This record gives sequence, structure tokens and C-alpha cells, in this order.
Amino acid sequence: MNKTKKLVASISKLLRRRTCYPSTFRCNPLATIAFNHLSRDSLQPCSAKPLAISVSGLRLSGRAFCSKRSSVCWNCGFSSEKAAFLFCDSCRSIQPVDDSVDYFQIFGLENKYELDAGSLEGKYKDWQKKLHPDLVHNKSKKERDYAAEQSAKVTEACRTLTKRLSRAMYIMKLNGININEEETLTDPELLMEIMELREAIAESKDSNALNQIRSQVQEKLKQWSDSFLEAFESQRFDEAVKCIQRMTYYERACEEIVKKL
Repeated sequence: MNKTKKLVASISKLLRRRTCYPSTFRCNPLATIAFNHLSRDSLQPCSAKPLAISVSGLRLSGRAFCSKRSSVCWNCGFSSEKAAFLFCDSCRSIQPVDDSVDYFQIFGLENKYELDAGSLEGKYKDWQKKLHPDLVHNKSKKERDYAAEQSAKVTEACRTLTKRLSRAMYIMKLNGININEEETLTDPELLMEIMELREAIAESKDSNALNQIRSQVQEKLKQWSDSFLEAFESQRFDEAVKCIQRMTYYERACEEIVKKL
């Protein structure tokens, strides 16, 4: 219980904090945290490296983009200026996956970070109904294979857009910014908080304590998600990347809590 109170106080303090302090501590923010191996004595100093960001094709408008090219049906040869996601507009044959169609386009959503989760879920179910094996069992093997590929892409698109962290990383990627998962994060106070968080999770003996911790972690995750949105829309992409790094820690912590509940 003391650990839980200490954690709540620690998180409450950091909720009011936005700046990132330099340090010589090293970690991999986008890899699964090896919580079981963290201890105060295990943090070793080393030289910090600047964050590497690929900005090839970056558009400063903050809007997502994809390549524009005509789509030609494999069955009837019909050519369309827009990419066909599922069916040919002419013969209605199932088309292969077109990578120029981004995840937002699949669900007919506006290309922005904030979205309506209910609308996403409803459109996901509609797509899966159209791609259900029972509806394509009388098609050719080629079309059945295409339907399976389309279904897999719809599922991956829904999974990516549903969570704040993966959605943030995806929309940055669409804007030409690829986050190097092997780069370092330098913030000793954050690392200490994560270490205390792991200890609190390990020492929690009942679901009430775990749910209390999860509530605090989810609040923290939302806080950094809001910060990401503000930075992204203001085109402060370096700050947006830092927000994603911090979101990663709390997402992993939530996963650890769920496993223990």
C-alpha cells in the first residue's frame, strides 16, 4: 500500500511536468520493458545520443499523404484514377491489396489523430462482413486469396488506429517521419518513475491496488497523448516524437498490469 501511495504521488508530480531533462541514462523506449530486471542499481550511465528522425518526404502541413496512381483491375482491365481497396468499380471482382491506400482511407475517416472509436469499430465490422469467407467461397482461388489479404489488412488497420500509441506512430509515418526504435531516451526522472511503477505492480496483491495503479497510468498515457496532438498539429515534430516515446512506457505498463489482473 505504501508503494501505491508513493507511485500516485510520483505520477501526480509528473502530470504537471512537460519539459524533458537531459541525462546520461540510456534505454530503449520502443522495446518491451524488461521490468523484471530493473532496479536502482541496474541503471548505468553512458553517453547519450541525439534522437534520429527520418524526414524524407515530410509535409509541413501535418496532413497525411499517399502516392497517386491509377488502379487497373486484374480481371477486366478497368482503369480508375482512385485506388481500389476491395472491389473493382466495373466488374466487382475482389482486388489485391493496394499499399497506396492508407488505414484512414480504408474506414473512410478523416486523416487526423483524434477519431471516433465507435465509428471505427462499426466500419471495421462492416468490412469484415464483406470479406467473410462465406461470402467469397464461390469465388476463384485468386479472389479468395485476395479477400484473405484484404481482411488481414483491415484487421491490422483497425488495431493500429484503435490505440493512441500505434495511431500516433502511424500518422507520423504517413507524414514522412519514421521513429528509430533503437534510439535513446534521456530522462532520469522518468526512468526512476517507471522503476517504481514496476515495483508497485510486483508488490500489489489484489485487483483493487492494480486497478488504482492502472487508472493513474492511463491518465498519464492520455496526458502525453494530448501533448502529442498539440505538438503534431503545431508541426513541432521533435516534441511529438518525445511524446510518443513516453506514451510507449505507459502503454507497456498497462499491458503488464492487465497480465497480472
